[in-house]
Amino acid sequence: MVGGRVAALDVLRGVAILGTLGTNIWIFTTSGGAAGFLSGGESGFAETELRFLSNGKYLALLSIMFGIGLAMQHASALRRGERWPGWYLWRSALLLFEGLIHYVLIFEFDVLMFYALVSVLVAYLVGRSDKVIRGWMIAQGVLLTAIIGLLTWALFAGTAGTPSGGPPTDTSNWLAQVQARLDYAGLYRVEALFAIPLSTVLFLAGVRLLRAGALEDSERGRRIQRRLVGWGLGLGVPLNAITSFAGAEWFLVDRYLCAPVVAFGLLGLITMLVNRMRAEAGVVRRGLTSVGRAALTCYIGQNVIASILCYDWGFGLNGHGPAVTAALWLGISVLLMAGASWWLRRHERGPMEALWQWAHRAPQRLPALR
Repeated sequence: MVGGRVAALDVLRGVAILGTLGTNIWIFTTSGGAAGFLSGGESGFAETELRFLSNGKYLALLSIMFGIGLAMQHASALRRGERWPGWYLWRSALLLFEGLIHYVLIFEFDVLMFYALVSVLVAYLVGRSDKVIRGWMIAQGVLLTAIIGLLTWALFAGTAGTPSGGPPTDTSNWLAQVQARLDYAGLYRVEALFAIPLSTVLFLAGVRLLRAGALEDSERGRRIQRRLVGWGLGLGVPLNAITSFAGAEWFLVDRYLCAPVVAFGLLGLITMLVNRMRAEAGVVRRGLTSVGRAALTCYIGQNVIASILCYDWGFGLNGHGPAVTAALWLGISVLLMAGASWWLRRHERGPMEALWQWAHRAPQRLPALR
């Protein structure tokens, strides 16, 4: 524990946020933006290798961290004798609204909306028995595997693909992009088929891992961390590598089945390393911790910055190859770590976190709603 916080928690969240940027940056740097990304095209070896490093893993890690955070809020509410889920459902409503605004104005593949929906379900499950939680995880895992299995079969059979006449690939007009997100919401939000069952599994896994002591600097914590590393990296990385390089038909298996296994290994490895370090050791850890503490601000901020840098209504840094893409990811990551560190030395919370806190508490101050 550092200052009353779990030592590894903010670092894990910071790694997940910047790792998610490592996935999304390929969308921003594709000519035509999200529409161009969906239209596909063959990737070279260097691009495939770089995508392998990030695709799906860190979004899965972020989902696990969200589940851990939900479990911590549930435990805190019980200690204070508050009704659950109670005002947590207001948090979910705020997250849904924030995700909607983020989707329409900034980024086609927003995850906040999915998280908001899943958080309502998990809020009602978090207090149930381990048997019930495990049953929901198995059911949602089977559903996810069935959906991906059917769609992967369709890809191999040549009966699935991007429909013709899709969204416009012109990124020279921000208002036109906003309109396209509204017009093609069905296409851009179809990821819900995978994201909702997967997020349910990962949220509930986060709940169980926290209760099992997976983040602890203790013997039971280290035992769990070693198992996570062994299975998550020992099994997950080879499977993930195979599916990453096997061809586009394996994309869904790669992103939604193999990559989440690696995420558990990353959680174990990062927690193990952080628990062995001195508190606040090194500029990289301090930067990641700051990003983790201002996770919502940095998640939205990185997509705003990438939009300005990459789309043609901004600086137009798209279509220049994997080296430029990697450089943009590194530059934005350093900017976020430096900016978050600077801000948190002067303020208790990140800008979006402060706004969120105000919006969450505002109705609770009304006498009629107490």
